[in-house]
Amino acid sequence: MNADSGRLTALRRITNIKTAPFVPDDRYGAPTPDFNWLPLDFDRKTGDGLFLLRFEPGARSAPHEHSHGESFLIMEGELHDSDGTIFRPGDFVRYEPRSKHWSVAPQGCVIAVFLRGYNRRLAPGESEA
Repeated sequence: MNADSGRLTALRRITNIKTAPFVPDDRYGAPTPDFNWLPLDFDRKTGDGLFLLRFEPGARSAPHEHSHGESFLIMEGELHDSDGTIFRPGDFVRYEPRSKHWSVAPQGCVIAVFLRGYNRRLAPGESEA
């Protein structure tokens, strides 16, 4: 091992997603019931980053708006979107800024989320259109 290898090792972080523990999703304060996450590279101050999100069976996200956009990859299970679209393993989904929706995972699912900025939860009665 040379000196460069030692520096690289000190600046590298490895997470095994098969063995690392998911924890309650607390990105918005109190943990969100039925959602667990594995932050991989996430900045709590800005809401930017990459994380795995596990929807437990029947979990439904709150209606929300993507302030700066969001992309995710379905890794396990199915995710049903508010317009009836069903996403399956291997589907890569991109929401542009200002898009509004909610999702539900009847049987549970795991997604890899690439988020830019925190989402804004919609007020009761606020349109998703």
